[in-house]
Amino acid sequence: MEKRTTNAIEGMRGALFVVATPIGNLKDISERARETLAAADCVFAEDTRVARRLLSALALPGKRTERLDEHVEAEKAALVVALMKEGKRCVLVSDAGTPGIADPGARLIRAIRNAWGAAPIIPIPGPSALTTALSISGVAANRFAFLGYPPAKKGRKTFFETAARMEIRPLVFFESPHRIAKTLQELRTAFGEQQRIFIARELTKHFEEWLEGTADELLRRMSDNRKTRGEFVVIIPGQK
Repeated sequence: MEKRTTNAIEGMRGALFVVATPIGNLKDISERARETLAAADCVFAEDTRVARRLLSALALPGKRTERLDEHVEAEKAALVVALMKEGKRCVLVSDAGTPGIADPGARLIRAIRNAWGAAPIIPIPGPSALTTALSISGVAANRFAFLGYPPAKKGRKTFFETAARMEIRPLVFFESPHRIAKTLQELRTAFGEQQRIFIARELTKHFEEWLEGTADELLRRMSDNRKTRGEFVVIIPGQK
């Protein structure tokens, strides 16, 4: 395996840096991520508006930004490779957290490697809602299954029935605030009324919240908050 040094951004040319950004609190950005963004020639972002807000908050306005969401991920690889071969420093960010974790990134990197096998692709690690929620859940996470997002419409019943059969490992997935109540009802059906569930939302933000209980208990507690906002991390402990 090729070994690379990644602690000196200045002087490092012709590379793609995959940079994790804060999931809420801007103070969580690492010094290395800040230095990498400062040295970037082009920032490829899931949403350029979100990226520009981050860059402005870091006193880095005026950086070239390019859209790279799930719809253009593969086709933008040619542009990234061309810039890298010109010696440019390219940075990939998602809206929040670590790119490639239920966010764009994997197809781009695979396309770059297919086009240029020796392409320098360097991770700049940092925040992830997945590991942040697991760390406070009290669930033993020496192994777990990450399921991404449940289908928005078609296939939800199959998704939860399949998840219920994965009974040994803890299960972790993301859910939108618009579907969390429906998801809890579906979890009650698939896993049973006594199944304990841990949910977290707005992690690292002012209204950060964690709740644990059965689906019915969580639904009752959430009904008191009519303005349920923020993406959810849902964790189901492994079964004995």
